[in-house]
Amino acid sequence: MATPIVTTATPLRDKARAGGVREVVLLAYPIVLTQISHTAMHVVDSIFVGRIGAAELGALGFASIWLWTVYCVFNGALNGVQTFVSQAHGAGRHRECGRWAWQALWSLAPATAATMFGFAFAAPALLAWLAPTPELIEPVIAYVRMRPVGFVGLTLWIALSAFFRGIGDTRTPLVAAIAAEAVNAVLSYGLVLGHLGLPRLGIAGAGLSTSIAEWVGALVLLGAFLRPRIRRAYETSPAAPRLAEIRRFLWTGAPIGGQWLLDMSSFALFTTLVARMGTASAAANQAMISLLSLSFMQAYGIGLAATTLVGRYKGAEDLDSATRAYHSALKLAVGLALAIAALFVGAPELLTRMYTDDAEVLALARPLLALGAAFQLFDALQIVASGALRGAGDTRWPFLVQTALAWLVRLPLAWLLAMTLGYGVVGAWYAEFVFITILSIAVMWRFRAGVWREVRI
Repeated sequence: MATPIVTTATPLRDKARAGGVREVVLLAYPIVLTQISHTAMHVVDSIFVGRIGAAELGALGFASIWLWTVYCVFNGALNGVQTFVSQAHGAGRHRECGRWAWQALWSLAPATAATMFGFAFAAPALLAWLAPTPELIEPVIAYVRMRPVGFVGLTLWIALSAFFRGIGDTRTPLVAAIAAEAVNAVLSYGLVLGHLGLPRLGIAGAGLSTSIAEWVGALVLLGAFLRPRIRRAYETSPAAPRLAEIRRFLWTGAPIGGQWLLDMSSFALFTTLVARMGTASAAANQAMISLLSLSFMQAYGIGLAATTLVGRYKGAEDLDSATRAYHSALKLAVGLALAIAALFVGAPELLTRMYTDDAEVLALARPLLALGAAFQLFDALQIVASGALRGAGDTRWPFLVQTALAWLVRLPLAWLLAMTLGYGVVGAWYAEFVFITILSIAVMWRFRAGVWREVRI
């Protein structure tokens, strides 16, 4: 495993480079590769499930969005571990770092298990209420029932990944992600399509393979977390729950989780709106989301690097370096987003054919991916700005703004353009573009205003 970064301050001769592009790149590239590996699990599942049929592909997208919507409150809150660890690390309080991962797990793991198993049990009734096209209902239920146990493992995975990123070790989570992706690719190929002597389970096989892979990633990280050298440096031995620390953690982490939950709830309703437009629209929407996730995860990885560096330098009371790290991360994210935009505009049908050969779905590819090219550029800006604010501990203002925009702009505008004016799935994505543009401007303004400099966690 990689050796964690344990320095707490940048030497004087390196002050000019603190927070520079090189430092962000060195920290970010393993995170970017890790996030791409996470995304590849879903892309691989989508490719194999798409070979079964357009209905199954649409069902995978619909089910994944709603599962993630229910779970994202825990995922968002778990990212608070990185804020606490990076600031403690920057301030030289190394032996506090391990405790934050344990307090996060004490507060969130039991709730994750109860919530995800409850959602799987209630899925048939929820589908009747959401009323997607009839072809989607059976495969959605088959997939959802395979996923709860995986989300419990994912909670452990995310908490420990946030710990390692907080101390500056971004390579250990990459090793875990590669191991998990390898397991998922083999099992998904076998279980979805019935190869390698495994039973053909269809879309349920995709759910089972992903759940197994998530536990593989979690156990790899747990082994690294409990290594003697890491235990000695960061006090990672199992720690009993401490109510005062749990309250501090939730005070900062809960707004992140709330922000993700309410934003994803609105996006899930957006996806449900698209699913009601028919199988072709649902499948095209899923292909679009899957392709956008390749861009999103790169920006998200850079945003996580910004979280670590802004947190570290704020903990060390070096606010100028924190600001430089933010601007360096923006430059990297925009560069990658422009490259992906060129790919989306230049080869929309080729990219969509990875998922399906359905003529009706392919006809939607060009306008959707042209929109996607612009969307993911502004999305990259807001992801990095939001990551920097999280590193500084400024989590409640972004929660309120993103929630308001999601429910007051995204959904009403999507309904207007897609349903009232009849522009269908393309109109819905125009609404997404307006939403993300306004959000990116808002969070970049927040960082520029400098309120984060005074926030204490």
